[in-house]
Amino acid sequence: MIHRCDEDDFEVIFEIINDAASAYDGVIPADLWREPYMPTAELRRELSDGVVFWGYEEDGEVMGVMGMQDLRDVTLIRHAYVRTANRNQGIGGRLLSYLRKKTSRPVLVGTWADASWAIRFYEDHGFRLVSPEEKDRLLRKYWSVSTRQIQESVVLADQRWSGTVAH
Repeated sequence: MIHRCDEDDFEVIFEIINDAASAYDGVIPADLWREPYMPTAELRRELSDGVVFWGYEEDGEVMGVMGMQDLRDVTLIRHAYVRTANRNQGIGGRLLSYLRKKTSRPVLVGTWADASWAIRFYEDHGFRLVSPEEKDRLLRKYWSVSTRQIQESVVLADQRWSGTVAH
C-alpha cells in the first residue's frame, strides 16, 4: 500500500533514507559523503520547502519512501529510497509510477553521476539524461545544491520534458 506520509512518519523516513543512502558510501566523492547522509535538520527543511513524502508499506512496515515537490512548472522526484533489506523487489518502481500519475507536469530527478544503479532505474522507467549544459541549468533553477554537487550530479527527465536531452 502507498500512503502519503505525515509527521508521524518522520522517524521512519529519516531511518529509510539513511539506511538506503549507505549505498553511496565509497561511490560519491568522499568530500560529499557525510554521516548521517541526511541529518534530521535537513529532512525538516526539505519538508518545510514542500517535499511531500509517500511511503510504500507492507504488513505494517514502511519499506520505501519517495518525495515529490512541485516547483514552478515541474515536479521533482526527491529522496527516493528503499530499505537495504527490501531492494530489488519493485518497491521503487511502484512508488515512482504512483507519483508520476499524481502530476501532469514534466517530472525531473537528480541523482549522483556515479550512482549507475539509480540512473539505470530511472532510465528503465522512461526517463532520459538531459545534456550536461541543461543539467547545470536545471540544478541551479530547481534545486538548492552546491556547485560541487552540481559537478557530481546528473538530471533525468520524463517524456513530458521538452528541454535538451543527451543522446
